[in-house]
Parts: sequence; structure tokens; C-alpha cells
Amino acid sequence: MDLIVARNREDLVAARRPGTVALVPTMGALHEGHRSLIRQARERADQVVVSIFVNPLQFGPNEDFSRYPRTFDDDLDVCRAEGVDVVFHPGVDGMYPPGRQVSVSAGQMGDVVEGEFRPGHFDGVLTVVLKLFNLVRPDLAVFGEKDAQQLALIRRMVADLDVPVEILGAPTVREPDGLAMSSRNRYLSAEERKVALGLSRALRAGAGRRTPDEIRTAAREELDRNPELKVEYLVLVDPRTFTEVKEPYEGVAVLAVAARVGGTRLIDNITVTLT
Repeated sequence: MDLIVARNREDLVAARRPGTVALVPTMGALHEGHRSLIRQARERADQVVVSIFVNPLQFGPNEDFSRYPRTFDDDLDVCRAEGVDVVFHPGVDGMYPPGRQVSVSAGQMGDVVEGEFRPGHFDGVLTVVLKLFNLVRPDLAVFGEKDAQQLALIRRMVADLDVPVEILGAPTVREPDGLAMSSRNRYLSAEERKVALGLSRALRAGAGRRTPDEIRTAAREELDRNPELKVEYLVLVDPRTFTEVKEPYEGVAVLAVAARVGGTRLIDNITVTLT
């Protein structure tokens, strides 16, 4: 069957087939990380829908909404190659009609870590995700673990609002040198890309230690070796609440970092288990 491009609710209804539906929400500029999400969806569902929508609500006033890469024709080729059934590509006016007033609040967890540096970001993320769920009506949805706080908040929203969608997390896909794949990597020059490797090196350094303080110290020391990295945060947090873990701590934690390399802001994280 040919790939269907849907622009609105009516198109989605016409494209729906019997069986389970998986949604992979994206902002386009698809790369191997997105392909891994699509493949996981393909394994679990009869029909795979990929949404491509650069969501203005999750960008701050000084962020990169206007220059965020938009590569729709190339994205369609990726979707065809991966056996996607439907691409949902709405316009901004279709998603957010004039006079819109109601949004989703991410609550306290949306104001910490990433949310501290991007006020309102997660409100915008949850609003668009809930709208996509209501429009596509998937049985399950797949998100990347690279955006760990986003994934945790989507799970919280689904639980709190009784949204009947199963949420799956997919492991972060990395380049051979360790750089986490991101659509924003294309902003980096060759020299900036070398600098950006400091993020994954710091995470690996921290993951090799045993206590929260040792993990944070080892990761920070690695970051400090790269003065061109303008670090915004380095945190070790509970993956359910994104509050900092303290000594003593046993269980799973997320070591997360955000930094600017030149004009590009990058995030990364790794899961560690403390015993």
C-alpha cells in the first residue's frame, strides 16, 4: 500500500485500518534514531502513523523555531523505506485554531531540570502530544529515551488523565563516536561536533562510579576539560520525578546534561543503577 499523507482529522479517519495503531510523534528531520522508533512501532502494531509537526508551543521566544530543519520530502522517503502507513502532517492553523485557550500544564516536574532553562517548554510538548493522541487515536506511542524528562512527563500525563495509550520508550541511538543522534546535530560545524563529544564522555565517566556524589564529580570533571562546552546543567535524578538523588541512594537514576556548543543547544542522558 502506498504511503498516505494525512493533513487533518478527516484524512486520519479515512486512512485508519482495522487492528492496532502505533504513533511515532516527530518534528521531522528524521534520522536513524527516528528509524529505530518506527521499527519498534512496526513490531508492535498493524498500522504505523508518524506525525511530522514542528510544534511552536514548545519553543521559547529566543529559540530555534524559525530555523529548525524542515526536510519533509526527505522525511517521506525515510517513512516509505521503513514501511510507515500514514504520515500525519498538519499545519499550525489546523493544530491551533485562532482563539485557542486551553493547554496542558506539565506541573511541578515540568519546571525543573530542562524545564528550568526552557520555561513553558513541557506545557507545549504535553499539549501537542495530547492533541496528537486525540486526533490519531493510537493504541500505543513510541518516544525516544534521549528526551528522558519528556518521556517521564508523557507517562505522567497519560496516568493522571487516564489517556488510553500505551507509552513505549526506545533506547538512545548514537553515532559510532558516541554522540547522541539529534536533528540539531546538523547545526554543528566539524570542530563543534568534536567539542560536543564531551557530553557523552562525561556521561560515561559518571556511569563508571558507584555513589551519587562520585557519579556527579566524575562527570563534572570530564565536562570541565572542555571549556568550549557551555554547560547549563548536570544532574543525577530519580527517573520518575526528576528530583535530584542524594546519598545514600539505591536503584535506577538518570544522569542528564545540557550544554551549548557554539550556537547549538544539546542534551543527553544515561541511565545508571546504584546498589
